[in-house]
Amino acid sequence: MPQTHETLVATELGLPTRSVAATAALLDGGATVPFIARYRKEATGSLDEVVITRIRDRVAQLRKLDERRQSILSSLAERGVLSDELENAVRDAPTLTALEDVYLPYRPKRRTRAAIAREKGLEPLADTIFEQAMAGSLQQEAARYIDADRGVADVEAALAGARDIVAETVSEDAEARAEIRALFEHRAMVHSRVVKGRETDGATYRDYFDWQEPLARIAGHRIHALLRAEREGVIRLSIRPEEETACAYLVERFVTDQGEASAQVAEAAQDAYKRLIAPSIENEFRSALKERADGEAIRVFASNLKDLLMAPPLGQKRVLAIDPGHRTGGKVVCLDTQGQLLTHAVIYPTGSDGQRAEAARVLKDLVKQFAVDAIAIGNGTAGRETEHFVRGLDLGRRIDVILVNESGASVYSASAIAREEFPDHDITVRGAASIGRRLMDPLSELVKIDPRSIGVGQYQHDVDSGLLQQSLDDVVETCVNAVGVELNTASRPLLTRVSGVGPKLAENILAYRRDHGPFGTRDELRHVPRLGEKAFEQAAGFLRIRDSEDPLDASAVHPERYALVRRMAADLGCSVRDLMRDETLRDAIDVQRYVSDDVGLPTLTDIVSELARPGRDPRPRFSGFSFDSRVHEIVDLEPGMVLPGMVTNVVDFGAFVDVGVHQDGLVHVSQLADRYVEHPSHVVRVGQTVVVRVLEVDVDRRRIALSMRSAGPAA
Repeated sequence: MPQTHETLVATELGLPTRSVAATAALLDGGATVPFIARYRKEATGSLDEVVITRIRDRVAQLRKLDERRQSILSSLAERGVLSDELENAVRDAPTLTALEDVYLPYRPKRRTRAAIAREKGLEPLADTIFEQAMAGSLQQEAARYIDADRGVADVEAALAGARDIVAETVSEDAEARAEIRALFEHRAMVHSRVVKGRETDGATYRDYFDWQEPLARIAGHRIHALLRAEREGVIRLSIRPEEETACAYLVERFVTDQGEASAQVAEAAQDAYKRLIAPSIENEFRSALKERADGEAIRVFASNLKDLLMAPPLGQKRVLAIDPGHRTGGKVVCLDTQGQLLTHAVIYPTGSDGQRAEAARVLKDLVKQFAVDAIAIGNGTAGRETEHFVRGLDLGRRIDVILVNESGASVYSASAIAREEFPDHDITVRGAASIGRRLMDPLSELVKIDPRSIGVGQYQHDVDSGLLQQSLDDVVETCVNAVGVELNTASRPLLTRVSGVGPKLAENILAYRRDHGPFGTRDELRHVPRLGEKAFEQAAGFLRIRDSEDPLDASAVHPERYALVRRMAADLGCSVRDLMRDETLRDAIDVQRYVSDDVGLPTLTDIVSELARPGRDPRPRFSGFSFDSRVHEIVDLEPGMVLPGMVTNVVDFGAFVDVGVHQDGLVHVSQLADRYVEHPSHVVRVGQTVVVRVLEVDVDRRRIALSMRSAGPAA
């Protein structure tokens, strides 16, 4: 990476240049973000995944800029117009916008009005007018260019063609465009009006039928709403500053006299703004607004997804899971502690008295037969009714009954992964199994589902799909590697997300496991076909083997540091197992003794911490949650009720909370706290349990307004 890139990124992010350079070099060498963040702290200065990702993305942007810069230089050179001055301007352009402004006058053009005027021989007249220094009559000068054969019928036609050339010259002036761009940035208004005749069928967007807001202050979610409404033909949207101000600036810049020629330049400058500059720069700002809105939406989506993936796992318990339903009944599965399907059945807990009695008998028998530890119930249709039924049963002992968010379970149950895992069962059984597994380990189950099907985020179908996918992939990879993966039980989707593995190596690992049985040590990974030294380096620290011959294989200590840990144990006259079991031995380690050129205090501190809690799970401890038994449907809600709820989605304008009535309520950002909240994510996260107060209920529109403020209605 060129030095200028290192310096620029370091300056932008407020980081040491050395850290940026080391991070970029590691990325170029094939290292993954989780690996760099966890095992190369000395090189980067202990940068975390977020900063490393920013460096990766910004360096990629700068490299694309360099590619475009080189493409422009090649084009200019091939056409013989590349002067030293122009080359320097191209090389010095700091952004893609500035680069394109420099290139604009030289860009190969379609047949513009100015090009047609040049074909008619009017360029000398345009030059004369633009110079504004002629002493004689402009009419007489223009008359010299009348040529019926070339389409210049009279003086006015000659002047109109010359103005077209002047207007294009004005529009291609880089400094003028920069000034107009600044005017847009600071003073443009976003204005929308309804398209006549679309008032009724476009009622979803009625807030924007006559909307005006400063460009500088518009929120990302409104940008997406406006662009979608425009795309659907409901509104007309414009992004412009006051036209008079912009035109006045151009006239002042380019008009240098008061004669006839200057009047022509003034007219051309105004035409340049209205016809060429304003539409072009408005398109720039539309793209920039879309990019900003996409960035905000993607950040919200990524944050929500991380909270969802890192939700507390129930752990290795025997689970009975129910995918509830009214007409078709509830699909019941029993899973062992590894999430393997033991049996399945169908019950009708919302049916007739006889069906309810049979459902009770089946559930009691299954709980007893399979020594069930917990019951998971999907929170979809009939979920609350099924929960109420199950809680009313005498199961012989206390068993946790938990409603589980089933978003995406239907997508999983119809997927190739589900067919691979349950080849002999239909989608109803697969869906119930997914609900149970999601309670046991949300991360392991959710990695099987496209994050866009999970139901968190905002305007996900409007954002750049490539950027969204990259961001979501980063989140999933970060979460999977932060938790670690049990090598001998991990599914293919989970292994795929391990640092350095990917789909093909995941298949090879599973094939090796099938053919040779469970891995005995991490080192055995080296025998997996096509898993070379680089992949081993990237992956090994994130793969765990609970019953390995080497106790370090169950930890996050990287194999490259095993010798160092053994040396620590030898210096204390004990085994590695003793060191991991005995806190007094660990306290006796003098980490300063082990500092070397490639191992510093950050890594040594991580190692000692890992020895104390090998393979520790960073996710919170699981705790049960239940909704208020008074409410099951939206009609049960009344203003003033105080209810427990669970945050299901966080967006720019607030948070959606499930209070157990099959319709999430909205806590507007102004109702999240008794203080000003800049963004909802600063107060709440997906999966968080909260206490809310009902403000309003609109049964017909199925809208629920909630508050988390301590008292009183909205201020």
